[in-house]
Amino acid sequence: MDVNGYLKKHTEALVKDVGIEAACKLTGKSKATLGRYYSMDDDHSDRFMPVDAVAALEAAASYPHVTAALAELRGVSVSGEEMTRRNSKGGINSDVITLSQRFAMLMAEYNLSIDDGVISINEAKRLLRETLELQKILVEMKLHLEEEAG
Repeated sequence: MDVNGYLKKHTEALVKDVGIEAACKLTGKSKATLGRYYSMDDDHSDRFMPVDAVAALEAAASYPHVTAALAELRGVSVSGEEMTRRNSKGGINSDVITLSQRFAMLMAEYNLSIDDGVISINEAKRLLRETLELQKILVEMKLHLEEEAG
């Protein structure tokens, strides 16, 4: 696995989640500097976002993209109380409905992507976004089940 590329893709997802302008304000970095942190160019292959900048962005993001990526590389997953408090409405029944809707969206996207027999870069990115959304719902679902189990 290309660890550097994996981390850079999640860094890009984090910046885009927050928004480039807001990311600049939160980190005190320029657009160009932030871009270098997730650039796949050989010139920037050894540049990564500092941990304090990741922390600032993840505090404002809808999901801890880089932290989750680091956890996945270690073979563990990330879950937390904040997600439960922020997304606790509806409980497990709501989670199941949301999960089935998002899974249907993933399958629809996959169907469109393989129509010509090749999954393009943009199609792969859309599939990854849908997969990430499913992952978020599954984490919420796990937390709701743990809460109900006592």
